[in-house]
Parts: sequence; structure tokens; C-alpha cells
Amino acid sequence: MKNSLQIEPQVYQELVDFYGQLFDMPPLSAKIYAYLAFDFERKGLCFDELVETFCASKSSISSSINFLLNAELIKSLNKIDERKRYFLINESFINIRFEEIVTRMKREIKILDQLSEFRRTQVNNTEYEKRYSLYKSLLEKNIANIQETLDKL
Repeated sequence: MKNSLQIEPQVYQELVDFYGQLFDMPPLSAKIYAYLAFDFERKGLCFDELVETFCASKSSISSSINFLLNAELIKSLNKIDERKRYFLINESFINIRFEEIVTRMKREIKILDQLSEFRRTQVNNTEYEKRYSLYKSLLEKNIANIQETLDKL
């Protein structure tokens, strides 16, 4: 891998592993995304730079870029007087990611409420009800905390 950006190899590898697992990315997509995290000046990298950096085929880079664009993890930008597109991390992805987490937690509460209601008609278990109430309360607090943070972004 040829570097056009200054990277810290150990941190880079940690990012590749972490984001690859978190977003269920193909390996090359995870490498590109982690690499773009080191673009601190937010200039972006063009397609040719990515091909050269990763010594990968144009089709592999293209597929990885499309995966990242479709997932809204990166965005493209056209600079004035240049035909090239530049790719950089989508800063608003933080909002997208946490809104998705809130949506999942709300869905989980709704489904568990339905299960709990059905369970009450079948069995009377106060220990289960206590644990469920604690869990639901934790989810609701997390939703409120994330929502509060999103409102500040």
C-alpha cells in the first residue's frame, strides 16, 4: 500500500478491523474508509489515488467506493476546474448512524412490549417483569441521551 496520506499503521489497522465489523464491510471497503479517516484536512482522495494507494483493480476500488457511497459512509465532491471526483468521509454520518441506533432501540422496545403483554396473558412472573422494566428503562435513557446529543450536533 502506497500512502498519499500520513497514517499511523497500528491505528489504521484497528480502524479497518473495527469499521469492517461494525458496518459489515468487505475488506477493501473497510481499508478505504479507515484510510479516509486520516484525511484530516478533508481534501478528499480521487479514484486514481485510491487505485494507486491500495494496488487494487479499478473495478475493486469502484465496487468499494459504491458500497461506501450507498451506505452514506463517504461522499464525493467535485472541485472547481477539475473533472475528478474526490472522496471523503461523510461527517453527517454520525447523525445517520445514531438515528439508526435510536430507531432500532425504539423498534426493540415496541416488539418487547408486545412480547411482554402476551407473556402476561400466559404466565405471571414478577421477576421477569422487573428485569424487563429495567431493560426498557435503560433503552429509553439511551434513546434520550443519544437524541439530546443529536440535537446539539
